[in-house]
Amino acid sequence: QNHEINASRRISILFHELLERQFPIDDTHRSVKLRTPSDFAEHLSVHVNHLNRALKGTTGKTTSKLISERILKESKILLKQSQWNISEIGFALGFSEPTHFSNFFKKHLDLSPSQFRNV
Repeated sequence: QNHEINASRRISILFHELLERQFPIDDTHRSVKLRTPSDFAEHLSVHVNHLNRALKGTTGKTTSKLISERILKESKILLKQSQWNISEIGFALGFSEPTHFSNFFKKHLDLSPSQFRNV
C-alpha cells in the first residue's frame, strides 16, 4: 500500500513538473507540445490508465482536467498580459484552429477570449 502511494505521488510530481515546464510561453512560434493524457503518459513511460489513477489518487482530478486547468490559466495570462491576437494565443497553447481555442475557453468560462480580454 505505502509503495503504491509513493509511486502515485512520484508520478504526480513528475506529471506536474512536465506540465509546468511548458510554461510560460513567451514566443508565438513556440507551442505546447504535450496536450493529452496520452502525450504525458508516453513521456513518463507509464500507461495512461496508470497516470489517471495516480493523479486521481493524489489530486482528486483527472489528467485531462489538470491539463485543461493549466491551459486555461495560461490562456487567461496571455489574454490579459500579451498583445498577441487570439489566434496566436490559441496556436501557442496547442490548438490547431482558432475556433477550437475559443470553444475551449467559452466552455470553461462562459466568455469568449475577446470578452475576457476586454473585461
